[in-house]
Amino acid sequence: MLLGIMVVGLLALLIGVFLVVTYNGLVQLRQRVQNAWSQVEVQLKRRYDLIPNLVNAVKGYAQHEKDTLERVTQARNMAIKAGNMTEQAEAENMLSGALKSLFAVAEAYPELKANTNFLQLQGELSDTESKIAFARQFYNDTVQNFNTRMELFPSNLVAGMLGFGRVDYFTLQGEPEARQAVQVQF
Repeated sequence: MLLGIMVVGLLALLIGVFLVVTYNGLVQLRQRVQNAWSQVEVQLKRRYDLIPNLVNAVKGYAQHEKDTLERVTQARNMAIKAGNMTEQAEAENMLSGALKSLFAVAEAYPELKANTNFLQLQGELSDTESKIAFARQFYNDTVQNFNTRMELFPSNLVAGMLGFGRVDYFTLQGEPEARQAVQVQF
Protein backbone atom coordinates (compact mmCIF):
# COMPACT_ATOMS: atom_id res chain seq x y z
CA MET A 1 0.00 0.00 0.00
CA LEU A 2 2.76 2.42 0.97
CA LEU A 3 4.69 1.47 -2.17
CA GLY A 4 1.61 2.22 -4.28
CA ILE A 5 1.23 5.67 -2.71
CA MET A 6 4.92 6.38 -3.28
CA VAL A 7 4.68 5.32 -6.94
CA VAL A 8 1.60 7.50 -7.48
CA GLY A 9 3.30 10.39 -5.68
CA LEU A 10 6.47 9.99 -7.73
CA LEU A 11 4.44 9.80 -10.93
CA ALA A 12 2.51 12.94 -9.97
CA LEU A 13 5.79 14.68 -9.16
CA LEU A 14 7.29 13.68 -12.52
CA ILE A 15 4.20 14.88 -14.38
CA GLY A 16 4.28 18.14 -12.43
CA VAL A 17 7.97 18.66 -13.21
CA PHE A 18 7.34 17.86 -16.87
CA LEU A 19 4.47 20.38 -17.04
CA VAL A 20 6.52 23.11 -15.35
CA VAL A 21 9.59 22.53 -17.54
CA THR A 22 7.52 22.39 -20.74
CA TYR A 23 5.50 25.47 -19.80
CA ASN A 24 8.63 27.46 -18.91
CA GLY A 25 10.30 26.40 -22.16
CA LEU A 26 7.31 27.56 -24.19
CA VAL A 27 7.20 30.87 -22.32
CA GLN A 28 10.91 31.42 -22.98
CA LEU A 29 10.45 30.74 -26.68
CA ARG A 30 7.40 33.02 -26.86
CA GLN A 31 9.48 35.77 -25.24
CA ARG A 32 12.26 35.20 -27.78
CA VAL A 33 9.72 35.52 -30.60
CA GLN A 34 8.47 38.82 -29.15
CA ASN A 35 12.03 40.06 -28.70
CA ALA A 36 12.93 39.09 -32.26
CA TRP A 37 9.89 40.95 -33.59
CA SER A 38 10.84 44.06 -31.63
CA GLN A 39 14.29 43.92 -33.21
CA VAL A 40 12.62 43.86 -36.64
CA GLU A 41 10.52 46.87 -35.62
CA VAL A 42 13.61 48.81 -34.47
CA GLN A 43 15.22 48.36 -37.87
CA LEU A 44 11.99 49.22 -39.68
CA LYS A 45 11.73 52.45 -37.66
CA ARG A 46 15.26 53.35 -38.70
CA ARG A 47 14.29 52.71 -42.30
CA TYR A 48 11.19 54.89 -41.97
CA ASP A 49 13.29 57.73 -40.55
CA LEU A 50 15.80 57.57 -43.41
CA ILE A 51 13.27 57.51 -46.25
CA PRO A 52 12.01 61.13 -46.05
CA ASN A 53 15.61 62.40 -46.18
CA LEU A 54 16.34 60.21 -49.18
CA VAL A 55 13.19 61.34 -50.98
CA ASN A 56 14.10 64.99 -50.34
CA ALA A 57 17.59 64.43 -51.73
CA VAL A 58 16.15 62.95 -54.92
CA LYS A 59 13.42 65.60 -55.34
CA GLY A 60 15.86 68.31 -56.33
CA TYR A 61 17.30 66.23 -59.16
CA ALA A 62 14.29 64.33 -60.43
CA GLN A 63 11.29 66.67 -60.49
CA HIS A 64 9.49 64.66 -63.18
CA GLU A 65 9.80 61.43 -61.16
CA LYS A 66 7.08 62.67 -58.82
CA ASP A 67 5.07 59.43 -59.14
CA THR A 68 7.96 57.29 -57.87
CA LEU A 69 8.59 59.63 -54.95
CA GLU A 70 4.90 59.61 -54.02
CA ARG A 71 4.80 55.79 -54.12
CA VAL A 72 7.77 55.62 -51.76
CA THR A 73 6.15 58.08 -49.36
CA GLN A 74 2.78 56.31 -49.55
CA ALA A 75 4.36 52.89 -48.98
CA ARG A 76 6.31 54.24 -45.99
CA ASN A 77 3.15 55.67 -44.46
CA MET A 78 1.29 52.38 -44.97
CA ALA A 79 4.14 50.48 -43.31
CA ILE A 80 4.14 52.81 -40.31
CA LYS A 81 0.37 52.37 -39.87
CA ALA A 82 0.35 48.57 -40.29
CA GLY A 83 -1.55 46.96 -37.43
CA ASN A 84 -0.61 43.29 -37.34
CA MET A 85 2.28 41.22 -38.64
CA THR A 86 0.52 40.25 -41.87
CA GLU A 87 -0.26 43.89 -42.70
CA GLN A 88 3.30 44.81 -41.75
CA ALA A 89 4.74 42.18 -44.11
CA GLU A 90 2.54 43.35 -46.99
CA ALA A 91 3.41 47.00 -46.38
CA GLU A 92 7.12 46.21 -46.12
CA ASN A 93 7.02 44.36 -49.42
CA MET A 94 5.38 47.37 -51.08
CA LEU A 95 7.97 49.67 -49.53
CA SER A 96 10.85 47.48 -50.71
CA GLY A 97 9.48 47.57 -54.27
CA ALA A 98 9.04 51.34 -54.13
CA LEU A 99 12.61 51.79 -52.87
CA LYS A 100 13.92 49.61 -55.70
CA SER A 101 12.12 51.89 -58.14
CA LEU A 102 13.58 54.96 -56.44
CA PHE A 103 17.11 53.62 -56.74
CA ALA A 104 16.46 52.70 -60.37
CA VAL A 105 15.39 56.33 -61.00
CA ALA A 106 18.57 57.53 -59.31
CA GLU A 107 20.62 55.52 -61.82
CA ALA A 108 19.25 57.77 -64.59
CA TYR A 109 20.72 60.89 -62.98
CA PRO A 110 24.53 60.89 -62.93
CA GLU A 111 24.66 64.15 -60.95
CA LEU A 112 22.41 62.60 -58.31
CA LYS A 113 24.57 59.49 -58.08
CA ALA A 114 27.53 61.79 -57.36
CA ASN A 115 25.70 63.81 -54.68
CA THR A 116 27.32 63.22 -51.28
CA ASN A 117 24.07 63.46 -49.29
CA PHE A 118 22.32 61.01 -51.60
CA LEU A 119 25.23 58.57 -51.47
CA GLN A 120 25.37 58.75 -47.68
CA LEU A 121 21.61 58.22 -47.35
CA GLN A 122 21.70 55.40 -49.89
CA GLY A 123 24.52 53.75 -47.94
CA GLU A 124 22.67 54.09 -44.64
CA LEU A 125 19.49 52.71 -46.17
CA SER A 126 21.41 49.82 -47.71
CA ASP A 127 22.96 49.09 -44.31
CA THR A 128 19.52 49.25 -42.72
CA GLU A 129 18.11 46.87 -45.35
CA SER A 130 20.83 44.38 -44.42
CA LYS A 131 19.97 44.74 -40.73
CA ILE A 132 16.27 44.27 -41.53
CA ALA A 133 17.06 41.12 -43.50
CA PHE A 134 19.08 39.77 -40.56
CA ALA A 135 16.37 40.71 -38.05
CA ARG A 136 13.70 39.05 -40.22
CA GLN A 137 15.76 35.88 -40.49
CA PHE A 138 16.39 35.82 -36.75
CA TYR A 139 12.67 36.35 -36.15
CA ASN A 140 11.72 33.52 -38.53
CA ASP A 141 14.30 31.19 -36.97
CA THR A 142 12.89 31.95 -33.53
CA VAL A 143 9.33 31.41 -34.78
CA GLN A 144 10.41 28.08 -36.25
CA ASN A 145 11.83 26.97 -32.88
CA PHE A 146 8.66 28.04 -31.08
CA ASN A 147 6.25 26.44 -33.56
CA THR A 148 8.30 23.23 -33.67
CA ARG A 149 8.31 22.95 -29.89
CA MET A 150 4.56 23.46 -29.86
CA GLU A 151 3.99 20.68 -32.40
CA LEU A 152 6.30 18.09 -30.87
CA PHE A 153 4.80 15.45 -28.61
CA PRO A 154 4.30 15.69 -25.64
CA SER A 155 4.78 19.46 -25.41
CA ASN A 156 1.95 19.90 -27.93
CA LEU A 157 -0.41 18.62 -25.22
CA VAL A 158 0.81 21.23 -22.76
CA ALA A 159 0.77 23.99 -25.38
CA GLY A 160 -2.81 23.14 -26.31
CA MET A 161 -4.00 23.01 -22.70
CA LEU A 162 -2.32 26.31 -21.80
CA GLY A 163 -3.45 28.28 -24.85
CA PHE A 164 -0.20 28.69 -26.74
CA GLY A 165 -0.81 29.36 -30.45
CA ARG A 166 1.26 29.20 -33.60
CA VAL A 167 3.09 32.35 -34.69
CA ASP A 168 3.25 33.48 -38.32
CA TYR A 169 6.50 33.83 -40.22
CA PHE A 170 7.51 37.12 -41.79
CA THR A 171 7.16 36.24 -45.47
CA LEU A 172 6.65 37.82 -48.85
CA GLN A 173 2.92 38.28 -49.20
CA GLY A 174 0.47 39.20 -51.89
CA GLU A 175 1.75 40.50 -55.19
CA PRO A 176 3.96 38.16 -57.25
CA GLU A 177 5.93 41.28 -58.27
CA ALA A 178 7.26 41.50 -54.71
CA ARG A 179 9.35 38.41 -55.46
CA GLN A 180 10.89 39.82 -58.64
CA ALA A 181 13.60 42.35 -59.28
CA VAL A 182 12.61 45.74 -60.66
CA GLN A 183 13.13 46.01 -64.42
CA VAL A 184 14.55 49.35 -65.55
CA GLN A 185 14.36 50.53 -69.13
CA PHE A 186 15.36 53.91 -70.50
